Amino acid sequence: MRAFDFSRAESVGSAAQHGNAETAFVAGGTTLLDLVKLDVMRPAAVVDINALPLKTVERLADGRLRIGALVTNTDLAHHPEVKRDYPLLSQALLAGASTQLRNMATTAGNLMQRTRCPYFRDVGSACNKRQPGSGCDARDGINRMHALLGGSADCIAVHPSDMCVALAAIGATLTLEGPAGEREVAFADFHPLPGDTPHIEHDLAADELITALTLDAPLTLDAPLARAGSHYLKLRDRASYEFALASAAVQLNLDGERITEARLALGGVATKPWRASEAEAALVGRPAELASFERAAEIALRDARPLAHNAFKVDLAKQAIVRALRDATRAARQGGTDTQESQA
Repeated sequence: MRAFDFSRAESVGSAAQHGNAETAFVAGGTTLLDLVKLDVMRPAAVVDINALPLKTVERLADGRLRIGALVTNTDLAHHPEVKRDYPLLSQALLAGASTQLRNMATTAGNLMQRTRCPYFRDVGSACNKRQPGSGCDARDGINRMHALLGGSADCIAVHPSDMCVALAAIGATLTLEGPAGEREVAFADFHPLPGDTPHIEHDLAADELITALTLDAPLTLDAPLARAGSHYLKLRDRASYEFALASAAVQLNLDGERITEARLALGGVATKPWRASEAEAALVGRPAELASFERAAEIALRDARPLAHNAFKVDLAKQAIVRALRDATRAARQGGTDTQESQA
């Protein structure tokens, strides 16, 4: 590990003053320290932000839920208002990592989580995300875990976060703060597609911090007479401490047996948390039945671009969508979240 300067920030303003391209902020450190040890990240300075007052969850007057950037994944997953109004988020958080990591990992850290692409994490491999212009060894390498959707000639790395897949379905706004003041960014716009600049992974300046995440109002507030249900399904090689091969986050409202609103997001198959908007539109007004679910799955994956080793993910992702829609429908009929196991 390379040497770096270390300091602690006592306020958001003082932390932002330290921010530049050679500085890294650390809270839980569950990703940062690994990448520093691997020589993938080489910060000249690391600023500890754990003392900042960003650890609360509060309900806003408009029904949205504001989450401080330093709320841990464990605390967020078990927060009573999250479990009641955003069970999809709770399920996704509990499907990720291990208990020990969730106890340390923070909301903002999860939003900033970097890819687990082995070529990115191996400094001996060509990776445009790590070193712009060097190439992408994954395209002709072992790409079983890589993206079907949103990739480019320069990068096919999958976004790794479970939490972010749920957020893509729920909808949220990020609050960012730096020397120029505070600004808000829609969650859907925070992670760009790689295009020819895969090293640009988020809409956050070097001297800015994420201070809060505000969830959109729950579906039950938008349509209080409807029946709302949600489900997060994660398919992976093993049941514990493993990243998704394919995952699906679903929220829907029913009026009788017809779907009046649907949210669908995918993980494990795309270069960013993937909102399947066309598939959602195809579900609205349709009966909540297998044929509707299978049609939505086909639409969600019709632009998939499989590689040499990951074509199996196309059918796997379709299965995840159908199963998640089925279980969310069951939850809606029962008046809440489906409580069955959310992983393969």
